[in-house]
Amino acid sequence: MQDDFAPVCNQSVREVSDRGKVKNRTLHNKYDKESLRQRLASEKEPRVTISFYRYARLKELPSYRAELYKEWEDLGVLGRIYIAAEGINAQVSVPGSNLEGFKTSVERRFPGTPLKYAVEQGSSFLKLQIKVKQKILADGLDDGSYDVTNVGKHLTASEWNEAMEKHGTIVVDVRNHYEHEVGRFKNALLPDADTFSSELPMIKEMLTGKEEQKILLYCTGGIRCEKTSAWLKHEGFQDVNQLHGGIIDYKRQIDEQKLENKFIGKNFVFDERLGERISEDIIARCHSCGK
Repeated sequence: MQDDFAPVCNQSVREVSDRGKVKNRTLHNKYDKESLRQRLASEKEPRVTISFYRYARLKELPSYRAELYKEWEDLGVLGRIYIAAEGINAQVSVPGSNLEGFKTSVERRFPGTPLKYAVEQGSSFLKLQIKVKQKILADGLDDGSYDVTNVGKHLTASEWNEAMEKHGTIVVDVRNHYEHEVGRFKNALLPDADTFSSELPMIKEMLTGKEEQKILLYCTGGIRCEKTSAWLKHEGFQDVNQLHGGIIDYKRQIDEQKLENKFIGKNFVFDERLGERISEDIIARCHSCGK
């Protein structure tokens, strides 16, 4: 079941100035891109890039959004966060000195939510954006038509590697074509999709007739696999599995446990870095110059 999360308090987005007058606080970025780059470049302490998601029933979204913005702006957080009635999807950059404060904030609002740390750190975001959406992941599905909580089995990196070796296993990349172009798991099915919503029917067509085979799903951080696995199970697939924590956490696990890396190339990311190197393989070419 999803948890209910209403705003933690009814704190106004207005603040009291030193002279006692009430003033409105700007809850959005008001600087141009070049100014943001210069401000980020002038920072002295390193930042930590984190991603997380949580399916949960959120209430009073405009108020919730205002609270999040104020709280996380005070912690120096930059990033892109989507909230909807179904939960939160966030990719953020946090100053190292405020990391514990941010983790406390997330735990207080979304208890038990796992955080995934970027494989390669760097200047990932220029500003803080928190947007209210219809869904935290645009999938084109009617969530009322199937059980979104009946997801596939989550596999650790070790379990994933072992499952890939079994005869008849089918590995499916649940990302867009430009993502798996620069990096992917060996022998994975690669739907030629521009969007997640257009990819789902492609995946079903590619898997038709294979309903009883072992299916392994993977994506960047896990959120797309949550929806895809539940939908495939609803469509009659019997043995649906997903890579826990996505490619990001797979890299952490194989490094910590000294496991074989079955991912080749880079992990595409939707921020200023554009990619994280998972292996030293270069499998893509520039569309402009061919290099």
